[in-house]
Amino acid sequence: MAIGAIGTTPTAPGSVLTPQRPQSSAPADAKGGFGETLSGLIESVDNAAGSANTAIARMVNGTGDVHEAMIALNQAQTTFELTVQVRNKLVQAYQDVMRMPI
Repeated sequence: MAIGAIGTTPTAPGSVLTPQRPQSSAPADAKGGFGETLSGLIESVDNAAGSANTAIARMVNGTGDVHEAMIALNQAQTTFELTVQVRNKLVQAYQDVMRMPI
């Protein structure tokens, strides 16, 4: 029995093994630039804050659970902190570029 290379499909004896291309996890239309990615990150922060507000409103009305509200709040906080850290890294990179001698 022949052992094929990693990333190949088993075939019938005597036939040639062809490598498989790895499946991309990104959608086909995700060829946007950096601005679109940053815009998507800001939109996700807004969505997380909106879902947290909705969960809190449901908790106050008595139709929601305290645990769901706390989870939504933590998700919104984590998403916001990630966005702030990305912003900090961008500002730091900009400042490093501006300090470079010409």
